[in-house]
Amino acid sequence: MENNDTINLLKECDSGSKMAVASIDEVLEKITDSDMKQLLTKSKSHHEELGNEIHEQLLRHHSEEKDPSIMAKGMSWMKTNMKMSMDESNATVADLMTEGCDMGIKTLYRYLNQYQAADHTAKELCRKLISIEEQFRSDLHSYL
Repeated sequence: MENNDTINLLKECDSGSKMAVASIDEVLEKITDSDMKQLLTKSKSHHEELGNEIHEQLLRHHSEEKDPSIMAKGMSWMKTNMKMSMDESNATVADLMTEGCDMGIKTLYRYLNQYQAADHTAKELCRKLISIEEQFRSDLHSYL
């Protein structure tokens, strides 16, 4: 079922890129360090650009986009706001974003393995999203 695997993988990548953008938006206004703000803005832009590519592929396959689950967004929002209410430091933001990257990377690898019959383009978009997450996580290390 190549087409179903392709669509499913693209949908999960779409959801993941949207989750990353929402998570970055959640903390962006609270950052005072200009370098860190620039890093998050750059990562947000990369996620949005890739999200647009994923959306184009979904349209080519006559499929709709996928939003992150309400539960995932709610849990993320709650955790972020709880931690930020106790400590709005760069280290807290870096910790939250790093945990998000770790979860995203793990989930994307799971879907990449689960949807093995997906076409080459879908797999490459997934790998590109993983790469963006890995680079973002690495760039955050100096703030931990």
